[in-house]
Amino acid sequence: MERKDNQSPRGHIAGILVEFLEVAITSVVFLKGIYSPGAFERRRYMNVVVQRARHPQLRDYIHSAVSGLLPFIEKGLVERVAVIFFNTDNIPVERFMFKLAVNQSFDSKVEESDLEFSLRSFLVKLSVSQPLTKVLPCDCRWEITAYFRSLPQVSNCKDTELWISTDTKQWQQPPLITPIKSMNSEPLGVQLYLEHPSPSEPKS
Repeated sequence: MERKDNQSPRGHIAGILVEFLEVAITSVVFLKGIYSPGAFERRRYMNVVVQRARHPQLRDYIHSAVSGLLPFIEKGLVERVAVIFFNTDNIPVERFMFKLAVNQSFDSKVEESDLEFSLRSFLVKLSVSQPLTKVLPCDCRWEITAYFRSLPQVSNCKDTELWISTDTKQWQQPPLITPIKSMNSEPLGVQLYLEHPSPSEPKS
C-alpha cells in the first residue's frame, strides 16, 4: 500500500490494517462455507493466495464495513473487530475476533515490509484453521461488529453514520477462547482468536 505524501505514520498503519482486515474477513467467510466456492475467486495479496468475493453485494458489504473503520482505527478508538456467526435464534455460535492496538505516540517511518511479513502469517494461519472451528447450523447468518474503546464523537463527517449500536445477544458466561495468531511489532499489535459459548452457557 503506497503512502500518500501528507499521510501521517498512524494513517499509513491504519490503511495497511484496514486493507488486511478486508482480506482476512473475506478469508473467514470463505473458510466457514457460508456461500458456495463459486462465490469467490483466488487472488494474491502480500504474496499469499487468498480469496476475493465475486458477488458485488458481499464484496461491497465487507469493504464498506471495514473501510468505514479507518478514521477510528487511526485514532485508536477500535479495540476489536469481530466476524460473528448466529443461529436461527439470533444467538452467536462462533466469533472470530481481531484485537487491535495501534501505538498512538508512534511518529516514525513505518517499515511496511516488516508489517506485511507479520500480517501475512495471519492469512496463512487462517487458511488452515478449519479444525479449530465449529460446524455452523443451517440457515445461520453473520455480521461484522466493531467494539470501540470509547464512543466516537459525532462530527460533521459521515464516518460515524456508518456504524450504529448493536442489539446483538451476548453470552452470559465467559466464552471459550482458542488463539489462532498474534503479533506485536511496533507500532502495531494484532491478536486473532476464536470465541465459542461455554458448555455452561444457558440454552435458549
